Amino acid sequence: MQRHGRASRLSTRREWARAAAGLAAFPNASTTPKIDCQSHLFCEEFLELLSRRRESPYVVREGSERYVIVRQWRRRILPKHTDVAAKLADMDAAGIRMAALSVNDPGPELFGRDSPAMARLLNDFIADVVRRHPNRFLGLAVLPFDSEDAMLKEFDRAVTRLGMKGVLLYSNLDGRFPDEEPFQPLFAEAARRGVPLLLHPACPVTYEATKGYEMAAGLGLMFDTTIALCRLILSGTLEKHPDLKLVCPHVGGALPYLIGRVDHQTMVLKRGAERIRRPPSETLRRVWLDTVTPIGLAIRYARDFAGPDKLLFGSDHPWVDPQLIIAQLEGQNFPRAELSKIYRTNAEALFGIRL
Repeated sequence: MQRHGRASRLSTRREWARAAAGLAAFPNASTTPKIDCQSHLFCEEFLELLSRRRESPYVVREGSERYVIVRQWRRRILPKHTDVAAKLADMDAAGIRMAALSVNDPGPELFGRDSPAMARLLNDFIADVVRRHPNRFLGLAVLPFDSEDAMLKEFDRAVTRLGMKGVLLYSNLDGRFPDEEPFQPLFAEAARRGVPLLLHPACPVTYEATKGYEMAAGLGLMFDTTIALCRLILSGTLEKHPDLKLVCPHVGGALPYLIGRVDHQTMVLKRGAERIRRPPSETLRRVWLDTVTPIGLAIRYARDFAGPDKLLFGSDHPWVDPQLIIAQLEGQNFPRAELSKIYRTNAEALFGIRL
């Protein structure tokens, strides 16, 4: 059984490698200009600060390896996770002209009264990388949530002074969901100023249910964004702010697949429909979805559900090799005009940029 399991894992790795290498079958893929709407970089100064902490979130060293610990959740930090040059090399290899750059969990909201200082440190870091490579990156800010004043003050600083093009909004904010009342002013301000909000999973609220068999990353994170997005719909937040630009990663988590059931529960059985007037599926079709998934069928479903105008190329680099996502996209045989939208022009419209 052990030999069989090892052989199976090796076979799966070979399949991923073949999928990425399969780009050779798509000669136009690497030459199509691309904007990567989900790309991450850890800040060394931030990691050093976390290494001096003894409570969550913190960083531990085990031999030559470093791990970020958020509650019970631990993730290994690889050298590429802090290396701008390595990111640029991978972007060049995949034909990615520009990437929307953000930090990764843990976010400022996990630091209590220190959250404004943490947000400033992280946003200054991303802004500095963008300043050094203005033709390759656009910045996404993170925000403190210890008070409405701190949240809106850093929002304004990040957008006005640092030139950030969007905000990374975690799917739960230290266990609270983003539709809750303290965070509502963010949606009003983002809608007023036309600044996109990009949902991103954090240490999942379902961690206890998914920690067995290491399912937290495979399922827990997807459940987190699914719950957060559904709550934003059912709370009426997206109906209240029809001009809000919201992006959900990983082809919407599980919600596009379950939205018919949510429609039936709310519109037919009248469960949870107190704050909405439209079918949830109608509202969901206003949300942009990114292509971060290693299975092309999910990308095809997202395109069929939301339409090619609401799909954004994303890779989740450095956790995922961009070549894998590109191979899945190219394998769907979408019309080149649609691929141009997914790779580039939808992101240009969303962020107000031009390659």
